[in-house]
Amino acid sequence: MQHIRVRRHLGIVGDRYFAQPAHRDASVTIMASENLPTHIDPAVGLQQTRRNILLRGVDIDACIDRIVELDTGDGPIAFAVNRAARPCAWMDAVIGPGAQRALRGKGGVRCTPLSDGVLRVGEAEFRVIGPRGPR
Repeated sequence: MQHIRVRRHLGIVGDRYFAQPAHRDASVTIMASENLPTHIDPAVGLQQTRRNILLRGVDIDACIDRIVELDTGDGPIAFAVNRAARPCAWMDAVIGPGAQRALRGKGGVRCTPLSDGVLRVGEAEFRVIGPRGPR
């Protein structure tokens, strides 16, 4: 997939959690590529980790309770970073034994999109806007 369309408070168009009320505060997951357990499986990626967006060079796990912006050239999209995306036992099944443990504390974050837009594969501008307001 070369691009995704993000909708404010709904998620990623076409994703299984799009517009699902139970997942509105967790409809988008973002992870740092540096945290992929490539020592277990060198080919591991977004599909196996069940994350939506992979960033390089950003400690996204440190951004909980913040508002961040991503811009891949079509304008910035803001996300409220709500909580850690805790890895489940399924990670050991799809990546390999030890993957769940390897991802603890660095498995990415669950977010709510705060604006509409398009994100494309490639270079992106990332910035922390400020603290997330009350829920």
